Amino acid sequence: QVQLVESGGGLVQPGDSLRLACAASGTIFGINAMGWYRQAPGKARDLVARIISGGSTVYADSVKGRFTISRDNAKNTVYLQMNSLSPDDTGVYYCNAGIYFAPGGRGLRNYWGQGTQVTVSS
Repeated sequence: QVQLVESGGGLVQPGDSLRLACAASGTIFGINAMGWYRQAPGKARDLVARIISGGSTVYADSVKGRFTISRDNAKNTVYLQMNSLSPDDTGVYYCNAGIYFAPGGRGLRNYWGQGTQVTVSS
C-alpha cells in the first residue's frame, strides 16, 4: 500500500513564504513524476507545479518566479517552496505522484495525498 502524506500548510499573510513537503511511503519500486495541485473554494483542482524523475519542471503561469518545486529521490519526497504568497494562492494543495508498485518498470499507478490547506490572508 502506497501513501502520500503532505505537510507544511497553514495561515500566512500576503508576501510570506511557506514550504510544503510530500513524502511517499509503502511498497515503491520507483517514482515517475511528482507534482502539486491546488483547489480553491468552488473551483477545479489545477496543476501548480510538476517535476519528473530527471528533474525537468513545469509551472502554472500564475506561480512562475515565485514557487519552486524540488524532489529528494532518496527520501521519495517532493517539496514546494512558495514565496511572495498572495490571497489568490489560497486553497487546498494536493500532492500527486506516479509510482511503480511492481519491479521492472511495471505497475505505474497515480496516487494523491489527502491535501493540506494554505490560507493567505491579512
